[in-house]
Amino acid sequence: MSAITDVPGIRIGHVQKSDGGWLSGVTVVLPPVGTVGSVDVRGGGPGTHETDALDPTTLVSTVDAIVLTGGSAFGLASATGAQLWCEERGRGFAVPGTVVPIVPAAAIFDLGRAGDVKARPDADMGYQAAAAAFASGDHAAVERGNVGAGTGAVIARGQYKGGVGTSSITLDNISTDGPVIVGAIAVVNALGTPVGLGPGSARLREARPSAQRVADPVASTEGLNTTLVVIATNAVLDVAECKRTASSGHAGLARALDPSHTLADGDTVFALATGAVGLDRSTEQARQVSLITLQSAAAEAVRLAILDGVEAAESVTTAAGVFPAYRPVGE
Repeated sequence: MSAITDVPGIRIGHVQKSDGGWLSGVTVVLPPVGTVGSVDVRGGGPGTHETDALDPTTLVSTVDAIVLTGGSAFGLASATGAQLWCEERGRGFAVPGTVVPIVPAAAIFDLGRAGDVKARPDADMGYQAAAAAFASGDHAAVERGNVGAGTGAVIARGQYKGGVGTSSITLDNISTDGPVIVGAIAVVNALGTPVGLGPGSARLREARPSAQRVADPVASTEGLNTTLVVIATNAVLDVAECKRTASSGHAGLARALDPSHTLADGDTVFALATGAVGLDRSTEQARQVSLITLQSAAAEAVRLAILDGVEAAESVTTAAGVFPAYRPVGE
């Protein structure tokens, strides 16, 4: 199956806990050293860390790791662990005596999904996820569904289980250096319902039970949501082009989820460019066509990754209730 790790050098690490009141985790995207990155945050309720550093007008253009985490704003502490892992290996912006790793992060809301609101990712889980990403090696298979930051994810106003999904698209006509690969990974924890999953989907779902929730303040907060995405490509892009690519990814998010980008969603899309393959920039028209083609593929990769995350998610039963896997109408 296609995955974001089809982009050479991109590695993914997951760490999660799903017992003892836990249903949460961390996913780290570890790119090659020197990877350029940016972000576009469009949801009305984001939980993010260091996203301002990815603006095209700021000093640093490269990204050392991206952390996707559960735990709402509390879970952003996991970025500290990934940052420490990078510092120990000399990955980061050089300053006197050390390096400062650029590790932006974004969080989904999953507090109390297994009954304990204090069960949320910390710096140690971020460190472990970064180490797992490095240890996975190049072109590794990516775990999907109830893993990493998708462990506690839900969709459709909290009725069904969400999760982690991934995809990739190969483009053969916009570079003379070889194929351009565009991949995406998504953590689907959306207020909205998937669009495009119907009868004949890849996986058969169990019968659709009614959502059975404990009537407490935490379990009833299904309005707090977020879909997180990282797009990666092996193309050469500058920070402004990465920003535009991240923006394009939101089109795929909107095609996959209805509604999307609501006041209660923190929808965030990152974009990474490893710079291994140059785009055709022989003329201004060629440059525009290359970028439009790549960014259109990015939108489609995001759409596919989100639907993959929904399909890969498995039902869970916790102290907070039953979260069944999503079954499209008609199955």
